[in-house]
Formats: sequence, structure tokens, C-alpha cells
Amino acid sequence: MADHEQFRALVRGRVQGVCFRSSTVDEARLLDLAGYARNLDDGSVEVVARGPREDLARLLDFLHHGPSLARVTGVEIEWGNQSAAPSPFDIRF
Repeated sequence: MADHEQFRALVRGRVQGVCFRSSTVDEARLLDLAGYARNLDDGSVEVVARGPREDLARLLDFLHHGPSLARVTGVEIEWGNQSAAPSPFDIRF
């Protein structure tokens, strides 16, 4: 797994109550990524993902628009290996 990287993203906008987390899980699992998505109290969604950089870039592309009902206004990304991301990718509460 030495060639794997990890990021933490905060997705802002209308991203809660629009199936953002479950859609993110679907995308991440298709890419075989580890990690999670969870709602934060401020209305944003936190996404932690680990895998090959190429696949992480695909997930980031998705996070910038999300599912059809979402309205993403910003995505803040921190790259690094803060802690091991859980596998399989899932929703955290």
C-alpha cells in the first residue's frame, strides 16, 4: 500500500439530505477505495479516502458536484496520512 495516498475533504453547500453520503460510498466502492463519509454539525460532509492517486482524483471530481440534488459550493482538501481509513468505504455517524 506504499503507493496509496489519502485525503480528507470537507464538502460544503447543500450536501445533507440529498443522498450525498450514500452516493459518495457508491462512487468510492466502485473505485475500490477505503474511507468514509459523514455529516458534520455545520452542514458539511467530511470525506476521508485512501487509495491510488488516480482513483482518488476520480472521487474528488465526483465530490465537486455530487448527486443531482446536491449543490456543492466548495471542497476543501487536505492530503496526508492522518490515520488509516477503514475498508470498505462506508458511512460514519
